[in-house]
Amino acid sequence: MSEHEKKPATDPEDEPDAWDVRIEKTGCAEENTKLNDCFFETKDWRKCKDEMEAFKKCWAAKGNAQRVAERKA
Repeated sequence: MSEHEKKPATDPEDEPDAWDVRIEKTGCAEENTKLNDCFFETKDWRKCKDEMEAFKKCWAAKGNAQRVAERKA
């Protein structure tokens, strides 16, 4: 393989961290991001009720509460 054919090195900054991987597995990453963005902007969870409700609905719809309970058992 010549110098020009080598694959570019991956930037560790581009790799998802363990938290991101876990959130993606829940199926609610978009809702989680919106909730976190709301809190970052407002610094007040009480102002993020709509985002929290959307995350909770997603969490329940994807069966995450059951999955978490099974892991603890």
